[in-house]
Amino acid sequence: MTRWRPPAEKSTALITPEGHARLKAELDDLWRVRRPEVVRALSAAAAEGDRSENAEYSYRKKQLGEIDRRVRYLSKRLESLRVVDTAPSDPDAVFFGAHVELEDTDSGELMRYRIVGPDETNAKAGWISIDSPLARAMLKKRIDDEFEAMLPAGPVRFAVVAVEYRVA
Repeated sequence: MTRWRPPAEKSTALITPEGHARLKAELDDLWRVRRPEVVRALSAAAAEGDRSENAEYSYRKKQLGEIDRRVRYLSKRLESLRVVDTAPSDPDAVFFGAHVELEDTDSGELMRYRIVGPDETNAKAGWISIDSPLARAMLKKRIDDEFEAMLPAGPVRFAVVAVEYRVA
């Protein structure tokens, strides 16, 4: 069995200031808190003797690998990200960082989304990646514009009801 994995799709290297702060805090926590704890537990498990039958040792070794993988990813990703902390010159159009209210033209249902970077999406909060089909379809649209997005369930028509930018 091989460890090779296909490379991940390239994602847009944009992030909000809040998302950047969260990723930096996660990296700091992993490096300064969680990794040292796991290394100490791994050392203690290794000192117990036969490692081939030591479940604690195997678990901690796997856990350390997961932490190191995430640390490597975050370190590289944070270097490549561009923090977008200003509103666009045209605040009536949909761009990165926008809070957008949409209406499904068929059902009349209203939905609110925020367009964020791929590293900070949150479905419960309505934060969608700028790389998502819905966000791609609504980019550069203005209030009262209608557009069609190709979603997993099929094509859906939307109308832009409101666009807002909240700059910290």
